[in-house]
Amino acid sequence: MLTTFWSVKGGVGCTVTAATSAVVCSRDPSSADGVVIADLAGDVPATLGLPDPGAPGLAEWLAAGETVAADALSRMELGVAPGLVLLPRGRVPIVDPERVAVLASLLAADSRDVVVDAGVVTASGPLLPLARDAHRSLLVARNCYLGLRRAVAPPVQPSGLVLVREPGRSLTRRDVESCIAAPVVADVEVDRAMARAVDAGLLLHRTPRAVAAALRGAA
Repeated sequence: MLTTFWSVKGGVGCTVTAATSAVVCSRDPSSADGVVIADLAGDVPATLGLPDPGAPGLAEWLAAGETVAADALSRMELGVAPGLVLLPRGRVPIVDPERVAVLASLLAADSRDVVVDAGVVTASGPLLPLARDAHRSLLVARNCYLGLRRAVAPPVQPSGLVLVREPGRSLTRRDVESCIAAPVVADVEVDRAMARAVDAGLLLHRTPRAVAAALRGAA
């Protein structure tokens, strides 16, 4: 199962929700084959409190084209926790959507659950195939008017929404679903405990229960 988390603007919580979903999924007995988190945005290691893995990573694999075999992906995997491995982003720019489409097909064929943090996806950007071709394409959005203005016409129609809900906002879950024409599959309230866990590099080991419960089943 390939699940891609993506957004139409930065700062909405895409990386944190993707990383948390992968951690929660890896602890689920139903994920017997394990979970892969593929980092295309570059911030997953820091979010999980891991050192920067550097290169090579997915970006270098994509840039190498057909000269590098598909099994090179497995050689780049880094163990994070029992049942969870990371495919790091790497360093070089990602520019070729056709190679990204090849990557999406390989990740979709993996026997493990694969969670992708694609970050910001645009209609003309190279990462569009990861949102378009995923089994589950999850747009991460906040109940914020300015953010939702950009999501009214997304570059690809998501199969579901991860709503990062800010207290005090007037827009409701129903408003967001109506605006984007997709169901909310995870409703995550902005949580101080989550912010503290990320800032302290403890998200992997001290995942806040409320956030974990909200994201369970998203990936």
